[in-house]
Amino acid sequence: MNDATALGALPEWDLDDLYPGRESPELAADLTRAQAISKSFAESYEGRLAGLDGAALAAAIGEYEVLDEILGRVMSYAGLVHAGNVTDPEIGRFYQTMQERVNDIGTHTLFFTLELNKIDDAALDAKLAESAALAHYRPWLREVRAMRPHQLSDEIEKLLYEKSVAGRSAWVRLFDETMAGLRFPYRKRVLTSTEILDLLSDHDGKVRKDAAKSLGTVLGDNIRLFSLITNTLAKDKEISDRWRKFARPVSSRNLANSVEDEVVDALSQAVSDSYPRLSHRYYALKARWFGVKQLDYWDRNAPLPDEDKRIVPWNEARDTVLKAYGAFSADLASVGKQFFDHAWIDAPARAGKASGAFAHPTVPSAHPYLLLNYQGKVRDVMTLAHELGHGVHQVLAGPQGQLMADTPLTLAETASVFGEMLTFQSMLKSKTDPKARRAMLAAKVEDMLNTVVRQVAFYEFERRVHDERRKSEIPPEGLAEIWMAVQGESLGPAIRFEKEYGNYWAYIPHFIHSPFYVYAYAFGDCLVNSLYSRYQDAEEGFVEKYLAMLRAGGTLRHKELLAPFGLDASDPEFWSLGLSMVEGFIDELEAGL
Repeated sequence: MNDATALGALPEWDLDDLYPGRESPELAADLTRAQAISKSFAESYEGRLAGLDGAALAAAIGEYEVLDEILGRVMSYAGLVHAGNVTDPEIGRFYQTMQERVNDIGTHTLFFTLELNKIDDAALDAKLAESAALAHYRPWLREVRAMRPHQLSDEIEKLLYEKSVAGRSAWVRLFDETMAGLRFPYRKRVLTSTEILDLLSDHDGKVRKDAAKSLGTVLGDNIRLFSLITNTLAKDKEISDRWRKFARPVSSRNLANSVEDEVVDALSQAVSDSYPRLSHRYYALKARWFGVKQLDYWDRNAPLPDEDKRIVPWNEARDTVLKAYGAFSADLASVGKQFFDHAWIDAPARAGKASGAFAHPTVPSAHPYLLLNYQGKVRDVMTLAHELGHGVHQVLAGPQGQLMADTPLTLAETASVFGEMLTFQSMLKSKTDPKARRAMLAAKVEDMLNTVVRQVAFYEFERRVHDERRKSEIPPEGLAEIWMAVQGESLGPAIRFEKEYGNYWAYIPHFIHSPFYVYAYAFGDCLVNSLYSRYQDAEEGFVEKYLAMLRAGGTLRHKELLAPFGLDASDPEFWSLGLSMVEGFIDELEAGL
């Protein structure tokens, strides 16, 4: 039986809930409608916001929200079609055309948030006090007005907005299409990036080595292009940050995430201080299991000899995840089940498809979609649990509406990582053989190290790259040097690197798509570890408080969301609590030797 047969029938998504097709009348009608609404909106409100009373301003925001949802639906559809086949030139042209059309429509309403930010605080407070309808939008207004100190003149803001499709967005598209088009020679086969990366966790060490060498070589063959993309986007960000007077490259991301610079600094410092107790210790332990003093870098994610080698069929993966969700909350499982009952998941790995996995929220009037590259490994089951957590979160937050459903990135990983933890604990309980339990626990530790240590190391790489780029362009060798230094610091002396590993920074999409996004994973993992410790303590009402947190969407900030659990991310002890769970798992593994 081949792997494809063992997996069973894998679902593919049906995007008709957004639009029936790229040439559909419905899509064309929405673009025409949005164009008309945007022009009418500008005629009605441009230059007049300050003079509106609270009720009239609320009505204006309501109209803006309707338009934003139409445009969000269009771009969600275009983005998902593109993700399904990044290498198809006609789809690429469609995606670019939609970006340009939506960008053009958006120029008519760009004035709106700019004018909102010009309203005096006292005047806005008075409007909020007189109108309950306007007070509903208070959380959104708070986030919009956070940009007030960094807002430029209307003319410059419009120029930057219009040029984005020919600037940053175009470079991101170049990266995506280049990565999706790369092919990696492996023995007598030619593989996609998804397939070659999957082999890095194969049970056969020779397979891992050959795959790792191929990945590093092909990335090296294209490293000048990836270096140009990285340097250009870093310079683009530096120019924007300088004009907007952001003190540090990460500050704009933190502002967008509704988190203070000091909190992110505390997270980064806590994790980097923990390297010796976590990653250094674990990889030394793993090297001993493998009977060596050092692990080659391609063996870092090598499965233990006792790890479950079987292919997990899709239906079993679905049942495993839903059972774990259901044991925690029937409501959570009920929402999750919808993704399987409907065509909301695209699971097969195929040529041209975007690598990795994601959950796209689309718009509240529709529903999220999940993209996976499911190949039947236990880790793929965990990925399903992770992305389903995102999807459930997005469904629960949907009633907050288009403007307030999105959760800041620092909290966007909460439901996903919590879903992973629920699934892991459920699967661990089913293991009775000590060796099997050790292998599963070790796999979880590695996932947590990849989520916490590795992502903070990625953050540190970005920080150094952006700081260095402020001085001059960084050659490929310079980027490799920064990468190797950070990897050595974070992974420790038990990992041995070779020259081609210096190219591995180039395939990380987050550096291109969302600069400094990566710390959100560590934030989310530590947050979930702290939350889970509360859950394990059988805190009364935990499930209800947890679901309320997810339903809040973007209406509350991290301090308000965590307060019901007695947690505070600005307290250094918060990060220690989160990291202690990882350390405890390593203690358990070490004690089992």
